[in-house]
Amino acid sequence: MPRFTVHIRDEWLAVPCRDTTSTIRWLGQEALKRYIKNKPDNGGITALKDTRFVVRRCQGLGLLDADDTIEDVLEDNDFVELAIEGDTMSPDFIPCEPGVSHLYPQTFRFFISLDGSSLTSTDLVNLGKGLYKIKLTPEAERKVVQSRDLLDTIVKENKVVYGITTGFGKFARTVIPVSKLKELQENLVRSHSSGVGNPLSPERTRMLLALRINVLAKGHSGISLETLHAMIQAFNASCLSFVPEKGTVGASGDLAPLSHLALGLMGEGKMWSPKSGWADAKYEIYPWLLRGLALINGTQMITSLGAEAVERAQAIARQADIIAALTLEVLKGTTKAFDSDIHMLRPHPGQIEVAQRFRSLLDSDHHPSQIAESHRFCDRVQDAYTMRCCPQVHGVANDTIKFVQNIINTEINSATDNPMVFADRGETISGGNFHGEYPAKALDFLAIAVHELASISERRIERLCNPSLSELPAFLVNEGGLNSGFMIAHCTAAALVSENKVLCHPSSVDSLSTSAATEDHVSMGGWAARKALRVVEHVEQVLAIELLAACQGIEFLRPLRTTTPLEKVYELVRSVVKPWIKDRFMSPDIEAVHRLLLDQKVWNVAKPYIDKYQTEYIPESRPVSPTAFSLDLDNNKNIYRCIL
Repeated sequence: MPRFTVHIRDEWLAVPCRDTTSTIRWLGQEALKRYIKNKPDNGGITALKDTRFVVRRCQGLGLLDADDTIEDVLEDNDFVELAIEGDTMSPDFIPCEPGVSHLYPQTFRFFISLDGSSLTSTDLVNLGKGLYKIKLTPEAERKVVQSRDLLDTIVKENKVVYGITTGFGKFARTVIPVSKLKELQENLVRSHSSGVGNPLSPERTRMLLALRINVLAKGHSGISLETLHAMIQAFNASCLSFVPEKGTVGASGDLAPLSHLALGLMGEGKMWSPKSGWADAKYEIYPWLLRGLALINGTQMITSLGAEAVERAQAIARQADIIAALTLEVLKGTTKAFDSDIHMLRPHPGQIEVAQRFRSLLDSDHHPSQIAESHRFCDRVQDAYTMRCCPQVHGVANDTIKFVQNIINTEINSATDNPMVFADRGETISGGNFHGEYPAKALDFLAIAVHELASISERRIERLCNPSLSELPAFLVNEGGLNSGFMIAHCTAAALVSENKVLCHPSSVDSLSTSAATEDHVSMGGWAARKALRVVEHVEQVLAIELLAACQGIEFLRPLRTTTPLEKVYELVRSVVKPWIKDRFMSPDIEAVHRLLLDQKVWNVAKPYIDKYQTEYIPESRPVSPTAFSLDLDNNKNIYRCIL
């Protein structure tokens, strides 16, 4: 018999339907009957037949006509919400802040096989976006089974092992009878589900779940293969627990968020799916018997958010080079500061890489610029630091991102449980791999380094808007006074940079003793990850403003043209934002360009020109000092291959 799940106020109600030719009005009335049945005051409903209500589907939030037949507008097991006149639609259907999830049912053609050793931050972000399903490798399954067999033996032999036959934290010396071990694991998950704040978005919860599965696949946690397969099944269906973003101190692992993740798998709390939005977990998933500690002890909250932060940081850092190059063109700067011989004398990899990108984008025999030609014989000797020192400032951000990415990728494939189960040795060992200091410190470092991209960008925006520095109209608009142009857009950039200065204070320098001084040093890595993400978002927004301003500056230099790659960037921006002729609502323009940066479209437009420049300009070599990796470098006509 078809069944529909109806949300009324705080409750979810299952309504069977024998005849799907019945109307939506009938479905609503049946749901109301069940709602008022157990209410002492009938839920405030005095006359059922006179009660007015509206019904909408949970997926897509589309309103349903009361006279439509069920078979025409709903499918079996659909989720709908009923709002009684005078009530408001439930906020439960807002899956996260700041926006609605893009995860919807889709046909997956590709899988990522997890073995606990080879997942990358890029893979993890793509899993979060719903681009792949996951499965275990045969070797991972074998290790999981071996680990579980050892655990079952320990229980049968009544051995005392922390978290398996004992309490937790301060209660580590309290031995629990075998008859109560199931209750012990369930109580652990329930009591530790004490987070607060907005839930993680479905995309970030997918990352968290995928990462926990990857760690469990290493075979050192003692989880059963059946439970691990159930977690994979939930992931592949995007059936995701309600995980509040606040509550972890980053040691012993991310206990609160991972407990919320496990709670939904037990059929308790809330869960989200593309079909229902937020709903009671008991309607979403078959509850599984879990070993609680195997699911909640690890650094996966810090690391999954850190993976997103470092991937976005990498994307915006390389696009920052392109935006800064365009600004330099508009401000009629010189390319001399990017001469490869200068950077060979201070061979930091990031600095060399950024200088090379500038050379590949700016005026050269390869890509001539009419704008550069127009001021070739001016008397300016050198530019301001915000243009001249881009390789040095952007470069260290690039090197820091690579450093942090290495730590995050190591953490992604690390066993962070306690105790560790060593099936080959036939023993369990308590340790401290759950401590989040590594990713916490790295993500604090990431925020500090990436912030500098916004700091220097805001100063370039000032130069673009200030007529005494740019030789352009004040605030990049005609009829100044009547029009304010980019005046307040620059203020927005300044506000974001100032906010970042506070967010860049390292959270990992703090520690508060918890669990009655048993867990007496913690990493505060959860906050390090969340604020790193916020810093990166602010950097993206500041650079979006700079890109808008630089493109507006181009308008005042026409008919002169810049280099081919920078013209392509200009055309990309103009495909979503028209030139600024007179004042208009600016926020949508900033959001549109921010989206270009998020989708890496600015990088994708310029990258072919950067790559071609690097491959075509290598006529001869000369020896240089060896350093960490190899890059191709040029010095105008003299091109060198540098083994860095």
